[in-house]
Amino acid sequence: MAMQRTLVLLKPDAVQRGLVGELISRLERKGLLAIGMRMLVPSATTATQHYQEHAQKPFFPSLLKFITSGPLVALALEGDEAVTVVRNLVGATDGRKAAPGTIRGDFSISRSANLVHGSDSPEAAEREMKIWFPEGFVTWSRCDKPWLDAE
Repeated sequence: MAMQRTLVLLKPDAVQRGLVGELISRLERKGLLAIGMRMLVPSATTATQHYQEHAQKPFFPSLLKFITSGPLVALALEGDEAVTVVRNLVGATDGRKAAPGTIRGDFSISRSANLVHGSDSPEAAEREMKIWFPEGFVTWSRCDKPWLDAE
């Protein structure tokens, strides 16, 4: 097993549409463990740090406006190859092209309002988790909680 941690943002459109519970449930049913969770309206500074690689792109101002437009849910998740697992669950960036059964394929018909961000590499996940969880988060594993494995 290659245990990893990754960041998922349930963007303002997911919160506004009442999809938070459904999306967290899908991630947990896949076997990912939430080790950090917070709901907040991000500041422009936090959003700019998070999306720094897009700062010079023409869509950056609209991206900042969208991501700071309302509350989002930031999740730190842990699991076997968590980065890849999340990326596969989320689906293609453009919801119109995302495969059915993925989060975006089932719930999004937009490229920009696409419900979810998932880190694209372990290195990005580490950088992003420091932005959204600067104080850190609870660290525990299923092995510490044997009742999670009870049938």
